[in-house]
Amino acid sequence: MPTSAPGNKDSSRGFTLLELLVVVAIIAFATAGVSFALRDTESVQLEREAQRLSALLESARVQSRTSGLPVRWYAVQGGFRFDGLPPGAKPETGWLSASTQVQGSVTLVLGPEPIIGPQAVVLTSSTQPDRSLRVATDGLRPFALSRAATP
Repeated sequence: MPTSAPGNKDSSRGFTLLELLVVVAIIAFATAGVSFALRDTESVQLEREAQRLSALLESARVQSRTSGLPVRWYAVQGGFRFDGLPPGAKPETGWLSASTQVQGSVTLVLGPEPIIGPQAVVLTSSTQPDRSLRVATDGLRPFALSRAATP
């Protein structure tokens, strides 16, 4: 009968409770990290829409000043439209999210004067009507976004 040497432990021992807890903790942290990385909530989408709109408005404002032609922005069903831009300069005019809406009827005049009047547009989400963002300029500074005041 083979005998094991003193000091050698049986190799079929299994995992300790501490080892199992460490593995479960690692899996929990990895799962939490992935869920935060993949999270794309409606408020994040609305903020992305507002940032994109701000950049497009500034671009159209610059094109209006360089061409000397007035450019107008207004909302249409499912998106927005720029009038007055050269044919090759028209940006994509649809919202990234189908739930994005413009509050009220707004037309922005983006130039060609270097200083335009104060203008603003408020974006909302149909899935979160209590959350809204305002994209505005005082006429001198670039368009920037802020939280819209609740009525």
